Amino acid sequence: MTPPPVNSAAARDIANVLHPNTDLKMHQENGPVVISRGEGVRVFDDSGKGYIEAVAGLWCAALGFSNERLVQAAANQMRQLPFYHGFTSKSHAPMIDLAEMLIARAPVPMSKVFFANSGSEANDSAIKMIWYFNNAIGRPEKKKIIGRVKGYHGITLASASLTGLATNHRSFDVPLPGFLHTMTPHWYHEGLEGESEEAFATRCADELEKLILAEGPETVAAMWAEPIMGAGGVILPPKGYFEKIQAVLTKYDVLLVADEVICGFWRTGNYWGCGTLNMKPDILTCAKALSSSYLPISAVMINERIFQALSDESHAIGTFGHGYTYSGHPVPAAVAVETLKIYDEMKIGDHVRTVGPFLQAELRRRFSDHPLVGEVRGVGLIGAIELVADKATHKNFAPALKIGARLAKICEGNGVISRGLPGDALAFSPPLIISEAEITEMLDVVAKSLDELAVQLRREQISVVR
Repeated sequence: MTPPPVNSAAARDIANVLHPNTDLKMHQENGPVVISRGEGVRVFDDSGKGYIEAVAGLWCAALGFSNERLVQAAANQMRQLPFYHGFTSKSHAPMIDLAEMLIARAPVPMSKVFFANSGSEANDSAIKMIWYFNNAIGRPEKKKIIGRVKGYHGITLASASLTGLATNHRSFDVPLPGFLHTMTPHWYHEGLEGESEEAFATRCADELEKLILAEGPETVAAMWAEPIMGAGGVILPPKGYFEKIQAVLTKYDVLLVADEVICGFWRTGNYWGCGTLNMKPDILTCAKALSSSYLPISAVMINERIFQALSDESHAIGTFGHGYTYSGHPVPAAVAVETLKIYDEMKIGDHVRTVGPFLQAELRRRFSDHPLVGEVRGVGLIGAIELVADKATHKNFAPALKIGARLAKICEGNGVISRGLPGDALAFSPPLIISEAEITEMLDVVAKSLDELAVQLRREQISVVR
């Protein structure tokens, strides 16, 4: 690849920037795609080339990349109160309004909202709250946290420990002690021959119960779950999964935390993924589409039982000793308030219930029979196609081949930015404002790119069993 011109944005990036979730050595050789502006569902690089953003950036730019109302909300708040904090009983209107709006929209009764700056911080805060809660009610040994293999909950030390992806663990010395992982609820790969979805869901619940019993129920505090597992591959649970899982958790007084960082705010066709998957959490974390990601903000909603314990313990100690300088920052909070108003006024849920089924139907019509595609999955405006070496056995390609990442790169060259996920899944999570015409344009590019990949694999004599 030709080196970028000296003093270009790409060259300056290579010289100075350490990138997240990037092969740092390859980046030094190839450089970045420098995105310079956005409009609707598209972004444009510094050469002027446009791309449909098939994953809304990082599952997050729900209202696209050019919503003027959000820009004005930020500007107006910057002029009125550009910063204040929530420490020592201080407050301000945007934080109060946003908390009230979230409580009113919660999928189950919630009591209070704590604000942070990212999904990782929200989940990390919830972990600390659960430990604090159990100390407060006299259960200091009940501290272990259960995640799921292929679950994603963030990259701080605690949230990365909760995450169930090897690339977020290797060489970082995580998971930390006390973090456990139960099986991935992916029937396509984990189901036994002849096993129904419902039977597989029962087996998932049985495995969870065995884990809790093996560790000792008196030591297990909570389980985290995304309604739909996002970064782990857009994995939908089998029928009846959460009903069975929650029965086990209730039996052993283990809290359920719903990680709605990706699924929240209409992504699945309901306001929360909890509504789509019948989850009834004790704690809910959210971020990303909370502000359409125009500014960083996240939230933790807790129920009354948990709040009362936190309240009593903070009074005994003298303070609730947790919080961030930017918790409830007035500018992101004002943008989030405006975002929630826009969702309501646009009736974005009705729109997703129209274009979501169109996306799901088109994904299946176009790709289910493609020789490289093993499974097409999704609901609402989140989905994935998984590439396999053998359709009959569901066998994936060797990880070293990075087939999913290759497809994502070809798509990018053809004008669609997508994301290759573990297990060679290509993700779709476009801005919620996307139209049927834009979905068609996006999938036309993906179909072309998939055929290009198939030609490349034949030339390289990489075996594919149809």
